[in-house]
Amino acid sequence: MELLTIEEAEVLGEKHYKQHNAITSGRYDFTACQLDILFMILSSLEEDKLTYTIRAKDIELLTGREWNYQQLRKSTEDIGSRMFEIEKADSYKQIWLFQSVEYLIGKGAFEVMISEPAKPLFFELKNNFTHFQLRSVLGCTSSYAKRLYMLACQWRTIGKFPKPIPIIELKKMLGLVDKRGKEQYTQIGQLKEKVLDVAKRQINQHTDISFDYELYKRGRSYEYIQIYVSLSKDQSKQLEIDYKIPVNDQKNIRTIMAYGISEEYAELIVKNGFDEFIKFVDKVNERAKKGEINVENAAAYIIGTYQKKGVLPR
Repeated sequence: MELLTIEEAEVLGEKHYKQHNAITSGRYDFTACQLDILFMILSSLEEDKLTYTIRAKDIELLTGREWNYQQLRKSTEDIGSRMFEIEKADSYKQIWLFQSVEYLIGKGAFEVMISEPAKPLFFELKNNFTHFQLRSVLGCTSSYAKRLYMLACQWRTIGKFPKPIPIIELKKMLGLVDKRGKEQYTQIGQLKEKVLDVAKRQINQHTDISFDYELYKRGRSYEYIQIYVSLSKDQSKQLEIDYKIPVNDQKNIRTIMAYGISEEYAELIVKNGFDEFIKFVDKVNERAKKGEINVENAAAYIIGTYQKKGVLPR
C-alpha cells in the first residue's frame, strides 16, 4: 500500500476543506419543521431585507408536509433560543438567528425578523451549499459528522479519498489538535468510539452519502486512515424546498404539477410564463363548460398544447 507524506495529506485535506459557518458548525440538529422554516427564509433572501413572511400553506404546497400552529411556534422558539459562536483571532461573538417572530392570527402565516449579525451567515449558506448538502449537514448533531460529511462530499464521485491520510492530519481537520499540539482521543479506541463511529452512523442515517473508513498501522500503532464514500442507495424521493430557486417559482411549479405534469415539464412551462398558463387553464375550463371541447385527460391536453407551441419537446 502506498501511504501519503504529510505534505500530500495537507493538499488532500486542509487546503481543500471548506470551513463551515457558525450554523453548520454548531452542535445542533434541526427538525424537519425547523429546516422548512430555514429554507423558506433562504429562498426569499434579499440584501436589504430582514423580515420575511412564511405561510404554512406555502410549505405544504412545496413539500407535502403540513405543520400546525403549535409545531411552528415550538420550532421558531427553539431556533430563536439557540446561540451560535463566531471565534476570530481577536474576538469572540455570540449571535442569535432571529430578532423576533410574529404570528399573524387567522392568516396562517408568521413574520420572522432575522438579526442583522446573522444575515451574512444566511447568505453564506445560500451561496456555498446545495440545499441537500445543507439539509444533510444540519441533520447531524455531531460536529465531527458535519465536518467529515463536507470533506467526504468532495470525493463521492471517486468512491474514496485518493490515498490514506495520516490520522494526525485528520485530527487537525476536525479540531482535535490545539494550537500547542495537544491531541484529544490519543487512544485509537476512543477516536473510533467518540468520533469516527458516531460520524459514520449519523452520516449514513441523515445524508445523501454512504461513509466508511479503514485504519492502517505503521509498526504497532495506527497512523493512517482511508475514508470510503459513495452516493447513498437508500434515498427516498421527497419534495423539498430548494432555496436556490425563488419561492414563487417553486410554488408555480408545484401548482402545475398538481395537474399531473412532471416536474421537468412544469419547470419549462413556468419559464414560458406562469400567468400565461393560468390564462390558458381558465380558457380551457370556460370552453369545457360551454361544451365546446371535451377534456378527459387534463395532463395530456396541457402537454399536447404546449408541445404544439414548441414549449415542450415532442
